[in-house]
Amino acid sequence: MGLNWTQSLRSNSDPAHPPPNTTLSILTRSYWQQLSAQVNKAKQSRIIISPDLLKMRRGGHHRLHAKQGGVKGLVGKLSIAVVVVLICTLSVLFAATITGTRGSASPSEINVEELWESANSGGWRPSSAPRSDWPPSPKETNGYLRVRCNGGLNQQRSAICNAVLAARIMNATLVLPELDANSFWHDDSGFQGIYDVEHFIQTLRFDVRIVESIPEIHKNGKKKKIKAYQLRPPRDAPISWYTTEALKKMKEHGAIYLTPFSHRLAEEIDNPEYQRLRCRVNYHALRFKPHIMKLSESIVDKLRAQGHFISIHLRFEMDMLAFAGCFDIFSPKEQEVLKKYRKENFAEKRLVYKERRAIGKCPLTPEEVGLILRAMGFDNSTRIYLAAGELFGGERFMKPFRSLFPHLENHSSVDSSEELTANTQGLIGSAVDYMVCLLSDIFMPTYDGPSNFANNLLGHRLYYGFRTTLRPDRKGLAPIFIDRENGRTSGFEEAVRRVMLKTNFGGPHKRVPPESFYTNSWPECFCQMSAQNPADQCPPNNVLDILSSQLESELTSDLQSNLTTSVA
Repeated sequence: MGLNWTQSLRSNSDPAHPPPNTTLSILTRSYWQQLSAQVNKAKQSRIIISPDLLKMRRGGHHRLHAKQGGVKGLVGKLSIAVVVVLICTLSVLFAATITGTRGSASPSEINVEELWESANSGGWRPSSAPRSDWPPSPKETNGYLRVRCNGGLNQQRSAICNAVLAARIMNATLVLPELDANSFWHDDSGFQGIYDVEHFIQTLRFDVRIVESIPEIHKNGKKKKIKAYQLRPPRDAPISWYTTEALKKMKEHGAIYLTPFSHRLAEEIDNPEYQRLRCRVNYHALRFKPHIMKLSESIVDKLRAQGHFISIHLRFEMDMLAFAGCFDIFSPKEQEVLKKYRKENFAEKRLVYKERRAIGKCPLTPEEVGLILRAMGFDNSTRIYLAAGELFGGERFMKPFRSLFPHLENHSSVDSSEELTANTQGLIGSAVDYMVCLLSDIFMPTYDGPSNFANNLLGHRLYYGFRTTLRPDRKGLAPIFIDRENGRTSGFEEAVRRVMLKTNFGGPHKRVPPESFYTNSWPECFCQMSAQNPADQCPPNNVLDILSSQLESELTSDLQSNLTTSVA
């Protein structure tokens, strides 16, 4: 199946073509499956209403009318009493099922076939178009805004969204964001090497002015480039910082340079239109360059030619293990490497492995990931795409996972093209992994704590039609895995299923701190076709035409004004 990014996104945003949904949610269907299991269990225990018992009841009923005080009438009454008792017994069983699956008597069932479909949308669809007055940027700009986005690809992606919003807030002209060629990636591709610049500028034309570089100005008969004043924004700075301190320096110098620019604008902003602008940047304007899109489509087509596939972000890497302080499962030599890395890169802190493990602070091992999938019902024919860097500890940690799921792939094994081989660990490799995970049938992050890759993908898949995600509750699973390691394996798979059934499978859900806006932009960037709350109502389908008309009107007015000035 060909995967055209623009067409795919449009089909998921068009009210005439809503994303596919299951008729019932996974949890609802699981309830009916459990209910059926309880009935079958009751039948096996002989708690049934047999035909003979029904005959007794019917016979007793007739005889009650014929002879109230006879022995046969008494039998009839007893029959009715037995039936009532049995009905009450079944009702108790059904009530136990409804209250949840926490009790040991209630099995937890997951229908794998339903997981391959998108989660239940509840009538919501993605929509980041403005829903209130949203005028084009004023004709007069307050100056130019430069930013240097540090970190990996997805940390930079969030920074770009924040930069566009900051430019809008300050009525500034945004200079194409700079991507840090940092020591981790060793990649100087830059914005122009990763993203489609023309598409980026065109998509945001209603929101903010964007230029590729600060233009030269004429001063005293000479051409001179404006020198941007360098500022270091506070972390998670409020809007007020940009409208006061940053704007003051911009007006003084004509341009400001914000560096570093990662997490430098507060995520929670009490302005839905500002939040929707972030979504327009993230899910519409930021499109990878055509050759990256083509590579991604090729990999997805090859994987899907053999059926469904799961993508897994296996975050069992040196930096994350050192950050989490999870050392004890490694050899003494490996522990030295991790401790050295932690000392050089993270703040000093006392970390006890057993304590960290018990509260779910350790990344899942590859084997634990495999055990979760098998407990949920995925068999060894399941195709899995791994988006991961170099796994720490090597093959001895991958071997148990591979024995459970032999059909493991990554972008190099599916597509051995020279470009990917040369950029496996660079921004291009990360971009391809991002797209394959976005378009996969199911996505599973194994450590979504401080992982920008996993968190951004969770938000993008939510926006891309509530596509199924499996988010293991590491804290809930930790005691189950610890029991298994100590030899207590009875009921292991059922216990795993119970924990997983309590998680969200990719449907709309309330954002609760510390969940990031980039992980869950519901409800700001979604709408309902038949909304009871006016704030949730979808905007008109011609909203872009309205904005385009406003922008053209502004440009025409500017042109006429310039012509009048020239003639004068």
